[in-house]
Amino acid sequence: MSYESVDKLQNLLANEVFSYTSDKKKAAGRALGTFLEIITYYLIKVWKLDHFAAIEKPLPEFANTEITHNVEFTLHGSRRIAEKEISENEFPISSRSILRTLGLGKEIKGGKPSMLVDKMNVIRNACTLISSPETFVNAYVDSLNNRYFVQRLFSRPFAMFECKRVGVEEGSKKGPQTIEKAKQGSYVARTVSALQRIRRADGSLAGFLQQSETDFIISDYYSLLSRIIHSTDKALLRNFILTVGVVSNHGNWFTSSNPNKELKILAQSYDWLIFLTDKGISEFITELLLSPSEEYAAVKEAFKKSYSRDKKENVFTKVRMTYECDKALCSYFVKKRKTIEGWFNVISPKDQTLDELKTELSILAAKEWEDVYGTL
Repeated sequence: MSYESVDKLQNLLANEVFSYTSDKKKAAGRALGTFLEIITYYLIKVWKLDHFAAIEKPLPEFANTEITHNVEFTLHGSRRIAEKEISENEFPISSRSILRTLGLGKEIKGGKPSMLVDKMNVIRNACTLISSPETFVNAYVDSLNNRYFVQRLFSRPFAMFECKRVGVEEGSKKGPQTIEKAKQGSYVARTVSALQRIRRADGSLAGFLQQSETDFIISDYYSLLSRIIHSTDKALLRNFILTVGVVSNHGNWFTSSNPNKELKILAQSYDWLIFLTDKGISEFITELLLSPSEEYAAVKEAFKKSYSRDKKENVFTKVRMTYECDKALCSYFVKKRKTIEGWFNVISPKDQTLDELKTELSILAAKEWEDVYGTL
């Protein structure tokens, strides 16, 4: 690893990239949070789950839809509508042009105009074309193969990802907002799914699920969780959401083997809590942003465009990415998938692996969600 800790990387970014800002350390810290989100999204992509994904779509609480929460990513039951090759000089590609091509012109009124790829060749990841209370339509760019795909998705997701990172103020041992952010994440994780957590007197977790108006299941939490994931029973699957928290270390979360109070709160709230190590984020920054090979130069270029003194717009986020940067990132994650998966430690469930999380998500993605929620 080129740098001993993320602290040193943050100081490097602060001094070399954000020296022009009024609070260079805070600006660098926000960038590190963006990197965590980008790494998480491209992990979803390399697992071939991006066509099920929405980004920052309001997620209602279970049986309390008046309250919604924005989480980084949600995965939804999905059906392919169309796919199309992207020819040279085709940019920009607008939501309206896609809908007309698909013969969905009558639905344009229900859509919010957006650009899948704008005239500056900037992609909008998981670009929503039209939306209704029950379903929505997204378009996704496959830059490695110069194609885009259009999917119709159910509004109710089957999984969610939330990213948490808190920086340490200069001279402080602990960031003041750490515990509050942990509580926020914990609250969301506990309120969005039909599968509820109950703490037994001996400290173990039980799961509670209402199957019908008069039928309830109470069982060991993780046994019930596994039963739901492998079930075809729509009464079990309806309104179930697998909750995944992704955290990174920056002096506050400590490590997976030495968790503090905040990490323990998150670990007992999410179904899965995975931990991005200093080694992982250091490799990402060093190999793609500081000293990339020619193959990945487009990543550094997009980063510089987004964070220089004279920047015009941010094109290095989970939502917006230059076409060439997206292609380079996809290539990097495909080639280094096993290495990247090794950047993460699983905090909870205990004795589980990232491969098992990927398997559970793939099982849920393959379910016949139309049997649960109706026809897409």
